[in-house]
Amino acid sequence: MEEYFGNELVKKFEEMMENNDEFYFDTEELEDIIVYYLELGDFNYADRAVNYGLKLHPNSLDIKIKKLEILLEWEEYNTAKDLIDELKGSSMENTDFLVCYAKYYSNLGNPRKSIEICKKALTLEEEENFLHNFIADEYVNLGDPFNALKHYRKALKEDPTDEYSLENAMVCFSDLNKSEEAIAFLNEYLDEFSYSETAWFEYGQFYFNRKNFDEAIKGYDYLLAINSNSVGVYANKAACYEALGQYQKAIDTYEEMLELEYTKAFTFYKIGLCNKALKQPILALNSFQKSLREDPQFYLAMMEQSYLYEEMGGMSEALHFAKEATQLNENNLDYQKRLAFLFIDSGKFEESLACLKKLVDAEPSRFYNWYAYSEVLMLVGEYEDAVTVLNAAIKHHDRAELYYQLSNCFFNLKDQDKGIESLQKALELDPSLVKDMQKKYPFIKDEVKKVKVSKVKKKN
Repeated sequence: MEEYFGNELVKKFEEMMENNDEFYFDTEELEDIIVYYLELGDFNYADRAVNYGLKLHPNSLDIKIKKLEILLEWEEYNTAKDLIDELKGSSMENTDFLVCYAKYYSNLGNPRKSIEICKKALTLEEEENFLHNFIADEYVNLGDPFNALKHYRKALKEDPTDEYSLENAMVCFSDLNKSEEAIAFLNEYLDEFSYSETAWFEYGQFYFNRKNFDEAIKGYDYLLAINSNSVGVYANKAACYEALGQYQKAIDTYEEMLELEYTKAFTFYKIGLCNKALKQPILALNSFQKSLREDPQFYLAMMEQSYLYEEMGGMSEALHFAKEATQLNENNLDYQKRLAFLFIDSGKFEESLACLKKLVDAEPSRFYNWYAYSEVLMLVGEYEDAVTVLNAAIKHHDRAELYYQLSNCFFNLKDQDKGIESLQKALELDPSLVKDMQKKYPFIKDEVKKVKVSKVKKKN
């Protein structure tokens, strides 16, 4: 911000625009103004500066190249192509032009042409770090990590502190399944740049991804020794301890992290999970409550409290927190299933129906969603609704259980013919279930005997 307020050229240009004045700027001054706006991402003002510059200096190649850069940002490719054609004859030895020219083809989805132009630009021996990264990115777009890696490494030679090159080189090693080469490359880099935070982070991630958590912790510890304020690194280190089952060490690490954070809800939640793993439910509850004090709508902590209260026998509290969590995350089907279970467990069958309806709508291919939904509808005496649901369920699952349920509905609705028809279908599909179904639905007990007698008569 200091640079913004201290830029006298920009101030002068903006005052001129506001007052509709006309001041003289030489081409270098205008380039500085345009670059300032481009770096700020204010392309409208950059364009105003370009247009004013071309009014003063209509033949300036450098200002025209800046115009081309803006056209590419605005995706005005037809106008950009006209300007490229105008500049090509005089600017093929200009790195900035060649970069724009390469970007034009990159944006149009022609990475090979883009690479060709970038390689031409490399012969000018300017911006070599940038150009190698550009070429590497284009090889990534071509699905060629081998050549991408070569150019990321070349970019890193031009600027050994380039974090972008280093991170992407490691991605390429991973894509090529060259883990030994990757760690050798990283160790070699760390021998020379032992204070590189990015390199130590990549070291930790490399071993974390291979489940070598002890070695990953070593990398994170080196990084924290360089910069003890790296909040995310504490989280990674704690995750290593969790993976090793060393939950108390994970808690200690999360507590160090709390001292640096502004938003602490997730960290308290993670501490709660660790306490839960250590079979310390009271401490876990305390942590989840702290999480909710930090963020009253943090549904993960709410649902964990629900699980803990259920384990401790506090079913009303378990239901309360499950309801709160599900209201905040209605599309989470696991939450809907849990809430339905808790409603049913507490005898609140009608309240469970909304959850069960969402489950059958979202997962019609899951048989037990339909089975549970129709079962609860029967429990509350909504036999007609249950018939509608069961007819829909049968379209997805032609199973005996549904026909047993359907027959029970029809018998309760005093529709004997349809009841017998559904029962016959159920017995054809799976007669082995009949004893269990008779226990569940006593109404069909006598009807089963009738169906069996009628079958014997038909045979005779």
